[in-house]
Amino acid sequence: MDMKETLQRLSEQARKQIEAAADPEKLNEARITFLGKKGELTAILKGMKNVSPEDRPKVGQMVNEARSEIESMLEKSRTELEKKIREEKLKTEVIDVTLPARKSLIGHRHPNTIALEEVERIFIGMGYEVVEGPEVEYADYNFTKLNIPEDHPARDEQDTFFINNEILLRSQTSPVQARTMEQGKLPIRMIAPGRVFRSDEVDATHSPSFHQIEGLVIDKHITFADLKGTLQEFAVELFGPETRTKFRPHHFPFTEPSAEMDVSCFKCGGKGCRFCKGSGWIEILGCGMVHPNVLSMCGIDPEQYTGFAFGVGLERIALLKYEIDDMRLLYENDTRFLKQF
Repeated sequence: MDMKETLQRLSEQARKQIEAAADPEKLNEARITFLGKKGELTAILKGMKNVSPEDRPKVGQMVNEARSEIESMLEKSRTELEKKIREEKLKTEVIDVTLPARKSLIGHRHPNTIALEEVERIFIGMGYEVVEGPEVEYADYNFTKLNIPEDHPARDEQDTFFINNEILLRSQTSPVQARTMEQGKLPIRMIAPGRVFRSDEVDATHSPSFHQIEGLVIDKHITFADLKGTLQEFAVELFGPETRTKFRPHHFPFTEPSAEMDVSCFKCGGKGCRFCKGSGWIEILGCGMVHPNVLSMCGIDPEQYTGFAFGVGLERIALLKYEIDDMRLLYENDTRFLKQF
């Protein structure tokens, strides 16, 4: 069999295999079989060295013509296959324009964030500034400068996460107040929101990581009446115009005198219900006049300046305001719960 017949036979085999290719993968197999590095046409080209010099131009031309013919068949078949596949997709992937469009899942603010922004709005409206500080804090700022001595129970490792003897995860945002007082820029009107850490077991009302909002006012002639008036205004803005407040004596190392503040139940108006456990009042925050020792340790003369401080749990506000009965719901990332807010 001469070269011309060999190439004709090869072209015919290629045509049959190309026509039988039902998908792009089979078509690629045909291309490799005939035109690949180890393909049949390539093998013929490698055998050109055995052809006499005078016949090489003629044989080379025939080989090139055979290659062009096979490439043309491959391209034609590829185009037809792509068209067929596209038509099948159009049949199976028809879009019904009368169907409702898919809704984009757009996130929104967390209940904690909503509550925090509302508290910040209230205090900024009263002339306060929002100040933040480090979550990893020195024990000196977290305890000592707040009149909490080394033998105080709050320093126990069962209550506070210590990194070493001097560094810990802050158990309150009060260190931000101490740092601000140290700067000596008076008067001070600030709130300090942020995450805090305590060694608590997780349950419906406790978590080892939660959020606090603490407030501080330092100026001349500040009295407990200023404290009561400020917190009364805060409660009215947060819970409604009918809200009443009640102060009960308490003890905090960094304030003297100290008090717990209750608000009248905004669910029953103070009559007594399940929400307020029948008392008509809900405990909301702790407060008091800044202890003279705290002022002195932070470089402020207690003979010239006085002030008040208060602290409230952000989660507590969110739980009360939105009537949530389990704190864990705020952190479980269940969109069925979160999208209600």
